[in-house]
Amino acid sequence: MNRYNRNRIYISDEEQEKIRSVRILLGGAGIGSVIAECALRIGFEDIVIVDGDKVELSNLNRQNYVKSDIGKPKAECLAKRLLKINPKAKIKYYNVFIDNDNVLELLEGVTIAINALDFKSNIPFVFDELCSEHKIPVLHPYNFGWGAFLTIVKPGGYKLSELSTTYEGFELKMAEFVAKYCTFWNMPNRWLDKVICSYKREKKQLPPPQLSVASWIVAGHCVNAMFDIITGKEVKYFPKFYFSSLRCDPV
Repeated sequence: MNRYNRNRIYISDEEQEKIRSVRILLGGAGIGSVIAECALRIGFEDIVIVDGDKVELSNLNRQNYVKSDIGKPKAECLAKRLLKINPKAKIKYYNVFIDNDNVLELLEGVTIAINALDFKSNIPFVFDELCSEHKIPVLHPYNFGWGAFLTIVKPGGYKLSELSTTYEGFELKMAEFVAKYCTFWNMPNRWLDKVICSYKREKKQLPPPQLSVASWIVAGHCVNAMFDIITGKEVKYFPKFYFSSLRCDPV
């Protein structure tokens, strides 16, 4: 039986072939680990994974790894997992962090990029800038616990750096951007407002809290967006975005 037989009706044979042959660059294999598997299972078979980090116990609550992966390179573990799902897929991995010296080489042949990099430096902004120069759209996925957020940077379009020119606390600024937008349009997410306030009150700067729920929701958003881009359908570009919340505020 054809691997993608159950994709029928939703995805035509022509569309299936289109997504099979395009190359995706996954910058960061944290939340990216869930996106990669979702993409592979639907039929994206050319995936490049780049991450210099190693799997930690605290990753297992929301990332696509198992206990035996702890202490091993994320990119390598993820690549092996994906090849167990589809041994014929073109899966490349690099156990390195993306930096100014390697980013251009990594972009060769790439059609779509996913920027799941940690904002510990200006590299995520540099990554976007170089992708724009090479006409590569960039997906930015975010895990807000009970809600998932995705925005897409269009080549030559608005940049995330227009929201903030500094990388410090950028994830928090993005959450505030979403919360304020929803409130402005009379669609408040009070649970998200409370999370933002609680995070700000923490005594020291800790990584943002995240849940497995949002990892899987945003993976669906990413794969849907990539499919639409490749098959010529319209998508929302930054400052527009996709946001799905499983929490409903009381009326």
